[in-house]
Amino acid sequence: MDEKEIKETKVWTLYQKATDFARKKGFYSEIDKCNNFYNGDQWEGLMIEGIEPVQYNFIKPIVNYKVNRVTKNLRAINYSAENVEGTAFRTKAKKVCDLFNQRAARVWEKDQMDNKIKKLARQAAINGEAILYISYDEENNDPLNEILNKVDIYFANENDPDIQNQSYIIAKKRMSIEEARNIAKDKYDVSDKKLDQIIGDDDTLEEAGNDAKEEVNNMVTVVTKFFKEEGTIKYEVATKYVEFTKSPEDSGMKKYPFCHFLWSDKEGSARGEGEVKQLIPNQIETNKTAMRRLLTAKNTAYPQKIYNKDKIVNPEAINIVGGVIEAKGMDVDDVRKTFSVTQPAQMSPDVEKLQQELISTTRELASASDTATGQVNPEDASGRAILAVQQASEQPLDEQNVALNTFIEDVARIWLDIWKTYNDKGMKMENVTTDPITGDESIEVVDVPKSTLDKLRTTVKIDITPKGAFDKYAQEISLENLAKSEFFMNTNWLEDYADLLDNDSVMPKLKLEDLIKKRKEEQKKIQAVQQQANILRTRVNQLMQSGEIMPKEMAQYMGQPSPEQMEQPMGEPEGEPM
Repeated sequence: MDEKEIKETKVWTLYQKATDFARKKGFYSEIDKCNNFYNGDQWEGLMIEGIEPVQYNFIKPIVNYKVNRVTKNLRAINYSAENVEGTAFRTKAKKVCDLFNQRAARVWEKDQMDNKIKKLARQAAINGEAILYISYDEENNDPLNEILNKVDIYFANENDPDIQNQSYIIAKKRMSIEEARNIAKDKYDVSDKKLDQIIGDDDTLEEAGNDAKEEVNNMVTVVTKFFKEEGTIKYEVATKYVEFTKSPEDSGMKKYPFCHFLWSDKEGSARGEGEVKQLIPNQIETNKTAMRRLLTAKNTAYPQKIYNKDKIVNPEAINIVGGVIEAKGMDVDDVRKTFSVTQPAQMSPDVEKLQQELISTTRELASASDTATGQVNPEDASGRAILAVQQASEQPLDEQNVALNTFIEDVARIWLDIWKTYNDKGMKMENVTTDPITGDESIEVVDVPKSTLDKLRTTVKIDITPKGAFDKYAQEISLENLAKSEFFMNTNWLEDYADLLDNDSVMPKLKLEDLIKKRKEEQKKIQAVQQQANILRTRVNQLMQSGEIMPKEMAQYMGQPSPEQMEQPMGEPEGEPM
């Protein structure tokens, strides 16, 4: 097959246009550089004979600290109905949202979303942005969440960070030739002649990371173009020479299946700004200063031996500890004229001071100093004091916290879009309920009709639960003080108090809500038992009044002494009479 005679696909031409623009903007080289500096490969290509390149990698601790602070809290999706059509449907919509909340919690746990959120935040901190691609898992009828690299997605407008505003989005993926041909044949019914045109390539320069640019087996790039038309998302799939889709296919979804997390906004750019890029100049100068100190120390900081080789018989003994040096043609007292040792030179302390100042100042400007990162002795300060300092130092991360919450809200909206789109005959939902008497959990399958799904309108909020070490300490103090309050046993007061708390309050709002729920369930159990007792008492009274049961029989039935037994005098105690 002569590749020159085969015409490139339209989608591939559009993809090439996007990569040309990215290459012109230094997109790929910047990504590799940021990844290298984070991972500690900060002297790429440097070779110095007799010395290993040294470095003080302060970039990675700064990034890890900020990522951990942004992702330190547990997050959960909460759907709320906003339908106003009528009381009946509002009640139904609320119940459906409760079912979706349970479903979302199961998907979140099954797909290990907390771990994925941390990885996405780390990508964004290093390279400015992170991408989550959400597809449909037919087997489980649930969303499938896949982390993409920054170089795997391209926008029609590289100046607009809002994904849903894009006229089209191009996503690419490297895969084996066999996998690409199987997808083309099984899913899109591509002819055998066309399958032969799905061939391997070496287009790896656009991959992120040095290791990704080398592959064991020959692979091929598959490109997908997503675009909006008539209110839904359509898509086309192709390789360089083969179109998988004969015409655009309609996904039925109303939103692009991508979520975009920007670490920090960058004016005029859809890609954002990361944490690493601005730290690289200081990191380079710190490493150069360390190398200068090391070279100076190697050349001048150690004593060097000087000897007259014509006067020394066995010069190899000079470097042997306790060795005997044989001299000729001179007295032993004249050894200083033949053998000597230089004095080490002193290096200015300003060099070390400059290096430490670079590191400490950089960390402070990045809000990642020792105090901010909690590197203090807890015995020297209370947990509340440490928490207060950390919370103050985290204020520069408010932008990232808000961006992450917005990102998860976008995830929740796409999940709901997928559930609505791919359940055109209604949806079977699992409702987990707790028996008010026994406390046992049971699963009930609820049918939600398509009409209800179409009519349902929701808002999304993110529930946040603090989980840091000092957060826990502050929570314990808050709960301890609350437990001492005279209102603590008043469930109604406690419920009003929990409603007033912010989701990210030091007082654990979710735990209070769980306690309130548990108390109400216990009250239901008690009420159920009391109700059964009242019914039984009423029935017994009815039987007594009708004469069907006598007081003596009733007492035996209730496990109590009869009236005759109550009237009899108490007998003498057993044993020998006095």
